[in-house]
Amino acid sequence: MMTPTGGEGAEKMDAEDGVNCSDYEHDIENEESGGYWSGIYDRNMAHTMPLLMKRANTTSQIAIVGANPCPIESLDYEIFDNEILKNDWRSKKKVQIIHYVMLKWGFALLIGLGTGLVGFFNSFAVENIAGFKLLMTTGLMSKHRYLDAFLAYAGANMCLAAAAAALCAFIAPAAAGSGIPEIFGSILGVSAGFVVGKEGPMVHTGACIASLLGQGGSHKYHLTCTWLRYFKNDRDRRDMITCGAAAGVAAAFRAPVGGVLFALEEAASWWRSALLWRTFFTTAVVAIVLRVAIQFCATGKCGLFGEGGLIMYDVSSANITYSASGIFAVLLLGAIAGILGSIYNYLVDKVVRTYSIINGKGAFSKISLVVTIALLTSCCYYFLPWIAKCIRCPSNSTVICPSVDESGDYKSFQCPPGYYNDLASLFLNTNDDAIRNLFSPRIIKEFHITSLFIYFATIYCLGIITYGIAIPSGLFIPVILAGAAYGRLFGRLFETITELDRGLFALLGAASFLGGTMRMTVSLCVILLELTNDLLLLPLVMLVLLVSKSVADSFNKGVYDQILKIKGLPYLEAHAEPYMRNLVTRDVVSGPLITFSGIEKVANILQALNTTGHNGFPVIDEPPFSDSPELCGLVLRSHLLVLLKEKIFSRDRGFANQRIFQRISTLDFGKAGSGKGIKLEDLDIQEEEMDMYVDLHPITNASPYTVVETMSLAKAAILFRQHGLRHMCVVPKSQGRPPVVGILTRHDFMPEHVLGLHPDIMPHKWK
Repeated sequence: MMTPTGGEGAEKMDAEDGVNCSDYEHDIENEESGGYWSGIYDRNMAHTMPLLMKRANTTSQIAIVGANPCPIESLDYEIFDNEILKNDWRSKKKVQIIHYVMLKWGFALLIGLGTGLVGFFNSFAVENIAGFKLLMTTGLMSKHRYLDAFLAYAGANMCLAAAAAALCAFIAPAAAGSGIPEIFGSILGVSAGFVVGKEGPMVHTGACIASLLGQGGSHKYHLTCTWLRYFKNDRDRRDMITCGAAAGVAAAFRAPVGGVLFALEEAASWWRSALLWRTFFTTAVVAIVLRVAIQFCATGKCGLFGEGGLIMYDVSSANITYSASGIFAVLLLGAIAGILGSIYNYLVDKVVRTYSIINGKGAFSKISLVVTIALLTSCCYYFLPWIAKCIRCPSNSTVICPSVDESGDYKSFQCPPGYYNDLASLFLNTNDDAIRNLFSPRIIKEFHITSLFIYFATIYCLGIITYGIAIPSGLFIPVILAGAAYGRLFGRLFETITELDRGLFALLGAASFLGGTMRMTVSLCVILLELTNDLLLLPLVMLVLLVSKSVADSFNKGVYDQILKIKGLPYLEAHAEPYMRNLVTRDVVSGPLITFSGIEKVANILQALNTTGHNGFPVIDEPPFSDSPELCGLVLRSHLLVLLKEKIFSRDRGFANQRIFQRISTLDFGKAGSGKGIKLEDLDIQEEEMDMYVDLHPITNASPYTVVETMSLAKAAILFRQHGLRHMCVVPKSQGRPPVVGILTRHDFMPEHVLGLHPDIMPHKWK
């Protein structure tokens, strides 16, 4: 009988968000996965080796910035159907069930409130810090102190960048891209002028808030509540984290429906109707919190954070007329954006791999790289506007020209009175204000073609080289910036054949770039519509998203899929690979298989736990407890550790009595957060107890998912993903054989594993 020995070592890599990895560093599973993966790749070097297969595996953006190694475990989404659970549900009172349901909705409310407040605080701090920096620079330039203005601008950016990098390098490495301290790291990074956004950190911040509630608080900071113990299971925690991720998108873009669709399309690999309602409720709470905050700031009590919020483009003043030439221009816009998006993803892949080597050398290297990129960005933002020519202010402008505040459509820069610098109006602004300027239809010819091309090329390149440095960062805003500049430039070039507004072209360019890089469609479409506050854009936005995604898919995968590949995380696609139709489940299991008897010796259990890193073990009943060997079910490693720690042993080899239900309950098997679960070294088993017996039936899942060994591997992969499984038992087709052939985990469905076992199979490109 065979089982995937390495599968358990690799399937641990699909983690919930917000887990503190420092407590996992010595996990036994980390010991066996490396050797297995190296063996697979020795047999199949034709595949591009994921970056983290060469190095220690890490979680979140630690994979990019090279922080301390941390194994990641798969989650037990399946409800474990054992006697302990059944007895617990039978004993529950109606008031307890009502309490449980009310807590779920209460947590959704708390997640929405917390994420909404964090999102507002993030935007409030960024606008004020960046606004003060820009006001200082503009003030010095108005006095013709150009060198002092550059030194102040670059110095402020480098200090903010160094602070964000130090936060990631020394205090919380998980904040580099995602993590709890990114609330401040993201503020510093975005305020430093980097071509990054706050939506990525906001998504993970929401997930962290949800995870903190789901695991009963933080043991590390002594913030725990015993009444939260009902949610110490992966199923409920996953649902809350999904709500948190959706709330993060809603807080970043004021797009509640877009947040729900983002979680459905991109974040969650398993969905159900009850989760849809709670996620929608959570994002609605976020929208209300942000609306109240923006109304409060409209009174002028929030400093430089004004009334505009995140509604970047109002199409009510733009006339949208369709024509054959206009549709042709939009189609061409989407096709070119698909090509540029695929190139963007390819270059990001190369840059991330390079930065990982640099960041792996230590904290000083991380901070040095961040400061270098900050200096390069500051030089580009300050010196490139000198290339642009001064343009006379339009006589029919409804806004002040040149602008006198920290943001605006018309930056004077070095120009004389009555003139403005269009390139400085883009560079010397916050990212949100630059997008507003590009999307704005109010002014007819405020951006010269040359200026738009310079801005697009600069943002495109800076966005590539900035991603992967040790700061909390998001990809949405850089892509929107580059796409908006590309779309506005495209509109200027094709203004003779189409009547579509240039601001509308900027929005379509941003949509097409998002489709070409991230390959999302529905959620992006709704997010953009919520940002622009008008449904008239729906047909054109849908069109460019579909065209750009289709073109880009012919070259490579989306940027998120590529980052998952770089990290070596075994993410299961929604579809099965074509070559899996030619294989059956028994073709990918490997061994040896470790099984337990229904009533097993303590010594045998300890030996299996010490010598393997498996998280699931088949339990087989044999005579005299059954007429013939039969599969009793599946038992988890964590449940075995609880049983051993409680020392529920007997000297006779027989079934446990009912007193076991008085000693342990389902709450004892709750999954502890932040690595505080029971470990082997926590057990205190005496020598005389080694020969005693443990009845595994009360903790055994009596109805595990099983497939016959002749089932198509493609069909098994679809079942595995759709049901959110961690283990799938493979049973024999014929009688007279052992009752279980092996166990499939997510690792066994990965192309690297399958093609490593069967290198003669040619993978096909088309699904």
